[in-house]
Amino acid sequence: MTKVYPAIIHEEEGYWVEFPDLSGCFTNGNTLEEAMEMAREALGLHLVDLVERGMELPAPSNIADISASDGHTTYVSTDMNAYRRDTHAVKKMLSIPAWLAKAAEENNISLSKVLQDALKEQLHLA
Repeated sequence: MTKVYPAIIHEEEGYWVEFPDLSGCFTNGNTLEEAMEMAREALGLHLVDLVERGMELPAPSNIADISASDGHTTYVSTDMNAYRRDTHAVKKMLSIPAWLAKAAEENNISLSKVLQDALKEQLHLA
């Protein structure tokens, strides 16, 4: 699931990045490229942490409403799925009609993959 939040980039012996909508979410880098890469990671880890703690994600502010007198505003996007921590597989029992199971097997369709894809779509995580 891709999320986009506004960020402020500051240049000060390298670069540091803060996210005004996300208290405590900031990072830095020696170069602008490194700072942006770290910002994607910091954003992803912060958002996943909020979700895993059962908290609601704050709505991203409009970048035009952010004042950055000592920096530059930009958007940073991240794929939250890349930062989910508990990704080990768990067995779940399910029931489907025998004819459907047979058809899936004959067509080399992985029921686990189909179920994962369907759940991601239903939960708007794809």
